[in-house]
Amino acid sequence: MHALNNLLYGNIDFLKNEEYRAFQFRFLCILLLAGAGVTALLLAGVASGVNHIDAIHVVSMTCFTLISLVIWLVLRGQPQRYMAVAWMYECLCLLEYVSALYFVSEDEMRVIWFFTNIPGVYILLGQRAGMSITIITIIGLAMGNAFLPHPYSTNAIATLLAALMYLGAFFHVYGARSVSYFIRMRESNRQLRHIASHDPLTDLLNAGAYYATCDQLIHLANRHQQNFSVLFVDLDHFKKINDTYGHEAGDIVLKAVAKKLQESVRQSDAVGRIGGEEFSVFLPETDLSGAVKLAEYMRSEIENLMPQIGHQRIKVTASIGVASGEGGEQNIAAIQRRADQAMYDAKQQGRNRVSCFTQAA
Repeated sequence: MHALNNLLYGNIDFLKNEEYRAFQFRFLCILLLAGAGVTALLLAGVASGVNHIDAIHVVSMTCFTLISLVIWLVLRGQPQRYMAVAWMYECLCLLEYVSALYFVSEDEMRVIWFFTNIPGVYILLGQRAGMSITIITIIGLAMGNAFLPHPYSTNAIATLLAALMYLGAFFHVYGARSVSYFIRMRESNRQLRHIASHDPLTDLLNAGAYYATCDQLIHLANRHQQNFSVLFVDLDHFKKINDTYGHEAGDIVLKAVAKKLQESVRQSDAVGRIGGEEFSVFLPETDLSGAVKLAEYMRSEIENLMPQIGHQRIKVTASIGVASGEGGEQNIAAIQRRADQAMYDAKQQGRNRVSCFTQAA
């Protein structure tokens, strides 16, 4: 299955929030190949004498088939080219349908290609393009019918135009509702994923999501032979804050510290709340020296927070353990244990300090 997808679409990956874009891209790839395939079958029918088509339109069909395959190759593996290719293909289709309408006059059903075009435009190019192409098609058929070698009757053309209006209106409403539903579903899924992976109080990653993220980052670091480090942050005497000022005050302190930790790191870093007053920070591409500097900065910032509890501000401090990754480390558990040991060393040395893990520890 993977090999087939790679053949049809190229080796590409879309982000989780790009589901509809991925669908449009794949739909266009399939449409390009299907259009070329169907036209090639009609050309085979002409070559075998099964059906007769004017020589000029045979040339048009041949060009359509070849150009469709070429722009599929241009699009394959390059989703950034989607919009340009989609419009190019739509123009190509309209030219092909007009050619069939004029040069294959003995085929009364040739107008059906204009009807198959409308849904594709709404799907590939959106509401505004769909409405515009529908209007252009209706006007074009109404004004151009008289110039055809064998024009449709007044009743036939009236029925065709009415059907096109209905089809355009149907897909305009259906497309709008479908896209709206898709956006709501995507947002709902995003919110559910966020709820499942984040701590409700601090909005940091919860323990499960944090450790899973760290394992992925360690895998990448090992692949590229990069350094990484972990900080274990534990608030000092937090139980005393809860006992003295109440649990609401404790929540205020936790949220303030979490916000400060998040503000102190890079976008590529991961911060998680892994226990009541315990936090962990994963630092990709960071050696022990860089991690210690950041840990000392965090310790100082936490000490300077002085969150307001009622009518007074209280001092909050943290002990931070630092450990760096070792070559070939496969998961977060081992390095987290070393950072945890370093944090306990900081506690034993008097708290409100940074300590590094050493083998002697």
